[in-house]
Amino acid sequence: MDRTQPIILFDGVCVFCQFWGRFVLRHDRAHRFQLGTLQSDKGQALCREVGVPVDAMESVVLIEGDRAYLRSEAILRIVAGLPRPWRWLALLRWVPRPLRDGLYDWIGRHRYRWFGRYETCPVPAPEDRARFIDR
Repeated sequence: MDRTQPIILFDGVCVFCQFWGRFVLRHDRAHRFQLGTLQSDKGQALCREVGVPVDAMESVVLIEGDRAYLRSEAILRIVAGLPRPWRWLALLRWVPRPLRDGLYDWIGRHRYRWFGRYETCPVPAPEDRARFIDR
């Protein structure tokens, strides 16, 4: 699979994660990132290739080359690739990782209750399909 662009994998049935994917699509005007769902065959294959457990639905996964980033590190690397003002959020990297990941995990534990979940992964809009690895 072509990994020349960073790939963001997210939980496709999570309403909050879907919001995050749409946020990236809307603000990544340079089309730097590709997206996919952790549930898809391609998402699962990528996880295996980079050593991420295929049941890692509790974390967004950013794959850059042969490296995978999870949790708050993935989010901060993604926002660093977006235009201003969003890239300024990458300054939160100065917050110690245990604190960042603690907040990330707390939100992750409550995301379905707070935001809901879909029965199946929604299909991307036609104009966005080319940005997805599992079109």
